Amino acid sequence: MTIEKSLFSVAVRAIAKLQPGGYISLMNRNFWITALIAFINSLSFTVLIPIIYLYGKQFGLNDFQTSLLFSIYSIAQFFATPVIGKLSDRFGRKPLLIISLAGTVIANLIAGTATTAVVLFLARLLDGITGGNTSVAQAVISDITTPENRARGFGIYGAALGLGFVLGPVTSLLAQQISLGTAFLVSSAVAFIAVLITVFYLPETIQNKAEKAHNIFDLGLGNLIKGFAIPRVGILLVINFFIGTTFTIFTYAFQPYFLNVLGQNSQSLTLMFLTFGVLSVIMQTWGVSILSRKFNLVSILFLGLFIRSLSFVLMPVWPNIVYFVGVSILFSLFNSLVQPMINTLISLNAKPQDQGTAMGLNASYLSIANGVGPVIAGMLIHQSNPKTYSYPLYLAGMLTFLVLFLAIVTRKGYAQQVK
Repeated sequence: MTIEKSLFSVAVRAIAKLQPGGYISLMNRNFWITALIAFINSLSFTVLIPIIYLYGKQFGLNDFQTSLLFSIYSIAQFFATPVIGKLSDRFGRKPLLIISLAGTVIANLIAGTATTAVVLFLARLLDGITGGNTSVAQAVISDITTPENRARGFGIYGAALGLGFVLGPVTSLLAQQISLGTAFLVSSAVAFIAVLITVFYLPETIQNKAEKAHNIFDLGLGNLIKGFAIPRVGILLVINFFIGTTFTIFTYAFQPYFLNVLGQNSQSLTLMFLTFGVLSVIMQTWGVSILSRKFNLVSILFLGLFIRSLSFVLMPVWPNIVYFVGVSILFSLFNSLVQPMINTLISLNAKPQDQGTAMGLNASYLSIANGVGPVIAGMLIHQSNPKTYSYPLYLAGMLTFLVLFLAIVTRKGYAQQVK
């Protein structure tokens, strides 16, 4: 066995051991390859999260302009993902996954060596346009798992993504010792590893390719509107859209507040993201299991939303780093409950034949939310007035309270499916 194959086997076993029961024999080799690709892709993405704001500042961008660096990726991804999904049905998962990952490699290589802000924006746009790798990987999971094992398969897939969110900030911290641009280059290199694994180890998984589409660029925007009318699911999609919007207001505003008001640096910021990732994994691994024994899904969702909204409001009350870290720890523990609960509720309320449609619509709404939130936060911030760095945090808190209120008053529309 070659060194390359030995390292590959070790990596696959490492992901497999994330499961409490050790290895899962019912999952085939192709599944673990896909999980490994998902982990590497997640690692490549999360290397960038702590440094995009500061990297934009190096190009002379103001706070609103740096918010667009976050938004342009999500908006481009929203429009491109349905097209990539249709192309993968037509031409196969493997070629589209390779193209998507290669887009990330090229985009981050361009961003890491950019000399102007225009080039940086173009790189982020390219990464978003080719950013359908996650949806294609999910399609691979659907191809290679049986219906009875699919939920478990997606759970392991989610664990692989979570591991990437923990190790990404660590990798970013090491890269920052050289420069912020180096983090983009590292992200590109990590994505290239995923390309190689896909090329040499992942076979084509689709059995019956779709016939040639009449219009491959039909984004299905009409279905987005129809999604709101799906019984019991529509209201959950609305709630989750607002959940996503308020959260991305925070995720952008958190960075300039932490750096400019609390006087911290990029390394401290990266350690905060690492803390969020570790606590999130702990809560989703053990906390959800413990809470679900005593409370139903709806109650856990309400609890998560309440603590999230309270934390957003409390964070900027006292500009002290120790206080801020304390509130952030409380936030990260309970915030990690929100998305798993809402996703589970959507799945429980959707008919069996509508599962794919419901989850696809949910992903689309969240992509829009990821594009809207940073822009709202960026519009509220003015560098000449440090007080404004707290405004998006207060706004996110107040809006999340309203989302909680909406979830409570509409609970009869979706809670009856919860056992």
